[in-house]
Amino acid sequence: MPETHLKGITWGHSRGYTPLAAAAQRFAELHPGVTITWDKRTLQQFADYPIEELTKAYDLLIIDHPWVGRAATLGCVLPLDSHLPAAYLKEQAENSVGYSHHSYHLDGHQWALAIDAATPVASCRADLLAKAGLAIPETWEEVLAIAGMKKLALPAIPIDLLMNFYMFCIAHGSRPFQSDETVVDAATGRMALETMEELYSQLDEKFFHANPIAVAEYMTTTDDYWYCPFAYGYSNYSRDGYARHRLTYTDLVHMGTRGRLRSTIGGTGLAVSTHSQHPREALLFAEWVVSPALQSTFYVEHGGQPGHLLAWTSDKANRLTHNYFYSVLPAMERGYMRPRYDGYLYFQDHGGDPIREFLLKQRDARSTLAALDQLYRESLMRNPINLEV
Repeated sequence: MPETHLKGITWGHSRGYTPLAAAAQRFAELHPGVTITWDKRTLQQFADYPIEELTKAYDLLIIDHPWVGRAATLGCVLPLDSHLPAAYLKEQAENSVGYSHHSYHLDGHQWALAIDAATPVASCRADLLAKAGLAIPETWEEVLAIAGMKKLALPAIPIDLLMNFYMFCIAHGSRPFQSDETVVDAATGRMALETMEELYSQLDEKFFHANPIAVAEYMTTTDDYWYCPFAYGYSNYSRDGYARHRLTYTDLVHMGTRGRLRSTIGGTGLAVSTHSQHPREALLFAEWVVSPALQSTFYVEHGGQPGHLLAWTSDKANRLTHNYFYSVLPAMERGYMRPRYDGYLYFQDHGGDPIREFLLKQRDARSTLAALDQLYRESLMRNPINLEV
């Protein structure tokens, strides 16, 4: 019998690669004659590289949900609702972690399965806070106090700044992208920038070159930083033995009378290329690896951060991760979903730059908001289809 070989592309962290490599091995054992190999790309390449190019080279793709607008326009990945059982997709929708499953549904089709769920949440070195006689922060004022002690770590590369700008716009009362002219009204945008400036002005400038993984590594390999108020969560760092020191993850803090912060969801989806020469096998793997049985056992046990609610509410998964999933599930359920229109990625690729310049004192608030609005209008013109957010 001829051998079927599938190629997949994911991102190069233990959370993104290890569970898929393990799943590929087990799938090959269950399906003799079928092999799957996974290539890796960096976190930045994961966000930037055009999906239409990847689908020409790979059968299986781990994607970010803002890509679905492009995928829907080009038809470069399979609409899974046309290939997977309706009962299976219904079960996935009913067990979505926040908007994770729904974020891959656009224009009446399901373009990927939510294999991974994440949003910015707080993390800390509980041992160091206890040694200093401090409780884990619950309020914005307590976050600022730790920042003033120079014990705060925070990812501040452009993409993370943009995601957190959305969060602070919501905190100040307005959800972004409600018109086709401005990202957010000027008053809210200014308040969001001023709030960010209040915090980021006390940050070591090296964090303007650090993504969430780098922040977690700083916090777990040194004793220099006690707390991170919001960064995309990685359950790996809450597990015994993964890093030199273990992180404790918690919900986001309260901000005034508006309640807890509402962050911008990330996570990943598993899509199948329309160019695949072996779509039946690729679909079979996708259905299997995102099933509740695999997600809540094999996948999480091999370092994954599942996209299925059964895993997040599993006592076993939470024992493995010192209650990571229980602790941050409320933040996931509040999470804000980014736009998915074809063209949004242009805005996301560039929108963090003027915010970074503002925080580094190279631009004022008014020109920052004007630059964001200009980028937004340009993104809509690149392919002005239905603005579904």
